[in-house]
Amino acid sequence: MAGHSKWANIQHRKNAQDAKRGKLFTRLIREITSAARHGDPNPDSNPRLRLAVDKALTANMTRETIERAIKRGSGETQDVAYEEIRYEGYGPGGVAIIVECLSDNHTRTVGEVRHAFSKHGGNLGADGSVSYLFNKCGVLLFDVSRGEDKVMEAALNAGAEDVVSSEQGFEVLTDPSAFQAVKTAMEKAGLKAESAEITLRASISVPLDTLHAQTVLELLEALENLDDVQTVYSNAEFPDEVLQAS
Repeated sequence: MAGHSKWANIQHRKNAQDAKRGKLFTRLIREITSAARHGDPNPDSNPRLRLAVDKALTANMTRETIERAIKRGSGETQDVAYEEIRYEGYGPGGVAIIVECLSDNHTRTVGEVRHAFSKHGGNLGADGSVSYLFNKCGVLLFDVSRGEDKVMEAALNAGAEDVVSSEQGFEVLTDPSAFQAVKTAMEKAGLKAESAEITLRASISVPLDTLHAQTVLELLEALENLDDVQTVYSNAEFPDEVLQAS
């Protein structure tokens, strides 16, 4: 139940995204609103909404703001209706990229996403062109200071599918349907994750040389900076020197 971890790549990308997102609250509010609109407005009965609320609380969003977003999503108040849209494409070096958006204007969003791909040496593809390379799963990241034995034992007892360890930390992987139960069980065991989310993980990664890595980073950042973009996934594996310099 151990193996090579992409911890450094994953954690760096997450930190980079969060650090530069002045739009973080806007994206969180959109996700809460959409989750409430497409499911039960009670977070206890809606795993997607529960996860969105947890992320918002971790980002220090007030409960009042969260409640307003839930009410907008459930139709209690008037609000713009956001459509969930996914785009797929390839970046430099053959990197597969998935872009998930919440938009109130499909024409605007696809134009901006296409422009970002073409400007940075990528190509926007058809639906399904790269999604087969990704699997949906729950991922909880724990710092190495938590101790491998403790994380491993708690994860196994909680029903996790796998634990991947490295010198930097541990990735606890779960089926999406078991994510919340595993997260709760880990917390009861005294193990609060550095980050926890249901995400898309690439089944095959693409190692990049320095030149391609820098170009791909620029493409991913351009996509992440678009107002309608919620999340960007890729199967890029970046060299350490590029991550450290970015």
